[in-house]
Amino acid sequence: MHEIVSLLEKHGYAVLALIVFCEAVGLPVPAALGLIAAGAASAWHHLRAEMVLMVALSAMLLGDTLLFILGRSTGWTLLGFLCRLALNPESCILRSAESFYRRGRTTLMFAKFVPGINSLAPPLAGSMRMSYGQFVRLDLIGACLYTIAYAGIGYLFSGVIEAVAGAARTVGRAVEWLLLLAVLGYVAYRVHLYWKHRKYRVVPRVQVAELAQKLASGEDRKMIVADVRSHGYYDPGAMRIKGSIRLEPNNLLATVKDWPRDKEIYLYCT
Repeated sequence: MHEIVSLLEKHGYAVLALIVFCEAVGLPVPAALGLIAAGAASAWHHLRAEMVLMVALSAMLLGDTLLFILGRSTGWTLLGFLCRLALNPESCILRSAESFYRRGRTTLMFAKFVPGINSLAPPLAGSMRMSYGQFVRLDLIGACLYTIAYAGIGYLFSGVIEAVAGAARTVGRAVEWLLLLAVLGYVAYRVHLYWKHRKYRVVPRVQVAELAQKLASGEDRKMIVADVRSHGYYDPGAMRIKGSIRLEPNNLLATVKDWPRDKEIYLYCT
């Protein structure tokens, strides 16, 4: 935190804009810490509070708009890329789609506060063909709530932050070792999760031509083909593979638990 505050004191709003923009486009940068530090710097009169708000909102909207446009033009390709580092990319995308399904487009108003959805909400809104005007209105509300919340924390608790920063300078070597141990512990935890969930990263797939050949040869009696496209990409009038059935993605387990075990099951999604 002290290092972030020092950067803000030296380079001001440019550093804040860069931190916020990087998180908005999906990079693992702690914008919340940057906003807290900017709020504290405002309380110490190193930065102006109104400029902190304006710069943070502009950078956030710029990053979100970029992802919105890319999501509209690339669809699930961008979402898959953003989820690639997740333990299970399919669940990463489904979690965001489910949030839109349950809460509607107001998801944009609180998405910034939810890890895993904050960077996926703008491209998901774009890929679902939301109008840009509606997107900007809802995203601006969410960006304001996020910025005011964290910058406000920094402003209100600037005295506590200053005391912690002073203590960290006093016992700097010990703090550095603690941070190093924390980073190593986090890396070890991620490696453990990666190894634990490695089997979910390999999803058996079949080529379109192979499945079409099976269907054409009359083997459809021995298989079940299910459409599990996520909400927002499916409506009752949508075209499906002939003979397939529609399954709600959020009710898969409850639906398939009684299916016959002697049939091959093929799922296709967006």
